Parts: sequence; C-alpha cells; structure tokens
Amino acid sequence: MGKGKLAKFADMERYGNVFQYPFSVIDNVPFEMKGRWREEYFHNDNPIVLELGCGKGEYTVELARLYPEMNFIGVDIKGARMWTGATLALEEKLANVAFLRTNIEMIDRFFSADEVQEIWLTFSDPQMKNPRKRLTSTYFMERYRRFLVDGGIIHLKTDSNFLFTYTTYMVDVNKLPLLFRTTDLYHHDGLDEETKRILSIQTYYETMWIERGLNIKYQKFRLPHAVALQEPDVEIELDSYRSYARDKRSGLEKAK
Repeated sequence: MGKGKLAKFADMERYGNVFQYPFSVIDNVPFEMKGRWREEYFHNDNPIVLELGCGKGEYTVELARLYPEMNFIGVDIKGARMWTGATLALEEKLANVAFLRTNIEMIDRFFSADEVQEIWLTFSDPQMKNPRKRLTSTYFMERYRRFLVDGGIIHLKTDSNFLFTYTTYMVDVNKLPLLFRTTDLYHHDGLDEETKRILSIQTYYETMWIERGLNIKYQKFRLPHAVALQEPDVEIELDSYRSYARDKRSGLEKAK
C-alpha cells in the first residue's frame, strides 16, 4: 500500500534534498541560500537548471541522471507529488538534484542574478483564461530575467496547442532568439543529437498524451536581458480537450 499524504509530508520534512517555502513561510522566513545554491548545496560550479511545475519530479530526476555535469532543481507547490522524485533521488544518491516546494509566482525570491542557466517548462497548465499565471507569459519572463543569465535558455514541452501557439507569438513578437521549434516532436526529421538525447525522457502524463494520439510540441529559445518585452495581442483557439488533473476547460472558444 502506498504512503498517504501525511506520511509523505513527514518524509519531506526530513529529506535533505527538499526545501519547503510556501507563501505562508517565505513571507516570514527569508531564504538564506539565495545566490549560494552551488556553494551550500551542490558543492560545485556546474550550471543550474530549473524545472518549474515539476509535479512528481520524474523529469527533474531523469535530467539529473542524463546530465551529471549539471545541477537540477524541481519546483512545485504540490509536496505530495514531489515526494516521488525526491525519494527516488535520495535512493539513487543523486547529488545533482534538489526540490523546492513553493509557489512559482515567488520564484525570484530563491535565486540571485545570473544564478540559473536554463529553465524547463514541461506540460504546464496553459492557464487559458489568465495570462498572468501562464508560465511563458511576459509577466513570468520578467521574473525569470531576475535570476536567469543573459541569453539563458527556456525549454517548453507541451501537449497544449493553446500554450504552444501563445508562446510562439510571444517569442516572435519580441524577436527572442529561437533555437528550435516543432509541433510534432516525435515525428520531426533532422533532430540534432542533443534533442534526440532529451527524447529518451518521457513523463507519465506525456506517455498518456502520446497514447491518446496527441502531438507533443517543443520549442526552446533564449531570453536576453536587454529586450523590452511586450505581451502578444492575439486571440488563440482554446484547447478542445480536458487535461488530466487540470480544471475543466472554459466554455469560451478563444482567449488572449
């Protein structure tokens, strides 16, 4: 029988690879490791990569296995889910992975300028009705620039046509340097070796999307510090299906 939520939260409290700072905590307790993740936790000078909205943390762990020369931090507010990846990382003694339980809206409180090299957004909620909560919105891009190196890389992997289309407009309108883009990742000819390597990682939900016949979309781009960002003014057709563990889709047909 699997562990219940209370038992998982008890584990998380004692796990050395988990840092828990939800909104109610971070307002009263400053995060003293901000700017010192390499020195105080990873004990190396390797690049730091975040996965925002990491869920169970399986993708974060897989990245850490695949790239031992890099440091990975999975971020999510759902502690019971995160327990899976945190437990696995401890069992496998993966020293290059950590987990941060907090609200992503406060992510810039945990990292200093130029502390992070890359960000992964894997199957994020498209937030079709609220662009300020959309993780590829210019609102979040401004937050990311507070700690991402100049020209740092952002990866988006999604089943959502809405989120992919919105992000495409956001990147193109702001003339952000595009490194790669495809609407069908697993049937795209001419993939570079690095992208092929990443294809070996599939999350539980990603497998479900593929089994349902949905295309997995992927793009990566750079985020320069100097660009004055503007939110794209465009109407986008809403996704017509309901994603697992997401709120019911709006009855509206289009959103900005």
